[in-house]
Amino acid sequence: MKMGQWIGLIALLVSMYILWQIRQVLLLVFMAVVFATALNRLVRRLRRSGAKRGFAALLAITCFVVFFIVFAAVTIPPFVEQFQQLTELVPRGLERLRIWVEALRTQLPGQPLRYLPSVNDLTRQIQPFASWAFNNFFSLFSNFLAILLNLLLVMVLTIMLLVNPAPYRHGFVLLFPSFYRRRADEILSKCEIALVNWMGGILINMVVIGLVSAVGLWLLRVPLVLANAAIAGLLEAIPTVGPTLSLIPPMAIALLDAPWKAGAVLAFYVGIQQLEQFLLVPFVMSKQVAILPAVTLLSQVIFAIFFGFLGLFLAIPLVIVGQIWVEEVLVKDVLDQWGAESKSSMASAPVEVVNGPAEVIDHAAES
Repeated sequence: MKMGQWIGLIALLVSMYILWQIRQVLLLVFMAVVFATALNRLVRRLRRSGAKRGFAALLAITCFVVFFIVFAAVTIPPFVEQFQQLTELVPRGLERLRIWVEALRTQLPGQPLRYLPSVNDLTRQIQPFASWAFNNFFSLFSNFLAILLNLLLVMVLTIMLLVNPAPYRHGFVLLFPSFYRRRADEILSKCEIALVNWMGGILINMVVIGLVSAVGLWLLRVPLVLANAAIAGLLEAIPTVGPTLSLIPPMAIALLDAPWKAGAVLAFYVGIQQLEQFLLVPFVMSKQVAILPAVTLLSQVIFAIFFGFLGLFLAIPLVIVGQIWVEEVLVKDVLDQWGAESKSSMASAPVEVVNGPAEVIDHAAES
């Protein structure tokens, strides 16, 4: 290769390395873009009613912040209190388990007794997991400041993008060649429509699943109905994985209350997911970009491995945007146009059909 090509290759590798090192910041920026895109629809509706853009953006941001403050106030304090109750109930539960195992040993014949684990063995096996969960629980709260700073960064970027989005969009379009800038702006508009439709569908799913979960948990008399329902609604934003994670808190709480309630909660949540898959998703998600279920699951696993929980949360919007760019740029503008000029020239060339076997003779070849 020539010297210029080597320099270009080195610059590309260095750029990829830098982008990989700041991948978490790029994900936070993308999260701010998603929030700003969704809130921009509300700002546009407020501007149609006569409000100025600055006031409309401030009102939209206020609604966004109030929602998260209310959600945190509803969910965090009850679960902190519940964790304190768990530290008191776990020793009682172990004592009940010991009494139950000893009573079962006295009733069963001698041969099957060796298949029953002793309470001491169970305790020794549980202790490493309990210590791991305890240490990670407090490490989570030790990183609370970093999480708060990331949320503050996302909020500031969202406000900046929402107040005056035109310069940022224009600067991104300028990264493309001049002949492709109009096309890039069209693709950005399609990405905006797809993200807004996705956010609208997800919000409807979150509200419906949260309300249905609240009713079901209230009928089952499971404690912390409001907090568990709020978590079920919020985790609905993470397909496939979110509903499974939302099952863990109410099922654990129901297990401490009565063992049969845990099974009832499991059956109820499975029924909710069936209701969502067969009724809610086809009705709400009809205007979204179609994503295959296998692609959804694999994208969540891959982004979770490389980028952690933030990648898991942003997997679907990243796939939506990536799918649109691949379809528009790679498929329509490159692959579909590949060889189109040669085919059109061949179709326009004069041909002559002669007797005998069907064959096409090029007049240029005859002459």
